[in-house]
Amino acid sequence: MASRSPKIRRNIVLLCEVPEGRTGRPSKSLTLVQAEAVLTAAERAPARMRAYIVVSLLTGARTEEMRALRWHDVDVPGQPEADPPIPPSVALVRSVRAGGDTKTRKSRRALMLPQRAADALQDLWETRTCAHEMMRDCPCLVFVTRTGRPLEARNVRRDFRKVVEMAGLAGREWAPRELRHSFVSLLSDARVPIESISRLVGHSSTTTTETIYRKQIRPV
Repeated sequence: MASRSPKIRRNIVLLCEVPEGRTGRPSKSLTLVQAEAVLTAAERAPARMRAYIVVSLLTGARTEEMRALRWHDVDVPGQPEADPPIPPSVALVRSVRAGGDTKTRKSRRALMLPQRAADALQDLWETRTCAHEMMRDCPCLVFVTRTGRPLEARNVRRDFRKVVEMAGLAGREWAPRELRHSFVSLLSDARVPIESISRLVGHSSTTTTETIYRKQIRPV
């Protein structure tokens, strides 16, 4: 812009050598049959990984949001006595990014939990080591290591691949982030409007949902 003005004679950026880097592996989506197989395999996994996979696949939460999730942001019982009843829910308001904020403002969202996800979180709560009596009063992280430390990406990746292999798939060919891609693609394949999917996954526009996350999962 400055060189075009012209406020400077030469664009010094042109003198820089930009590293080429490596091409990343394109993300993909589970088909409905594969997703069902992974959910079934997750039922045989430890409570932590079962809940992680079930909630990720059935809500479309980012893996960085899952690792930062705290118990006081989870409402498994809901409020069935309210009028109208309030279903189980999870508030995705944090991430493991610097500062703990979510990727964008629209990423801060509350989602209703399918009963399968609520049950998985309830089972995980019952295995906790903290002394808090109520889920909504506990500031502890939901997903931690056996020693109670925060999960790292490598912890999740390792345990996730074990479950994928139990489902009959090649573990090294799948990554935890693809649970989110699968959520978007399966809903789209089921003819859910792209606007609704975009709101569920916390995208600022439908463009990201359509061009990056939605995969074609069957021949057309």
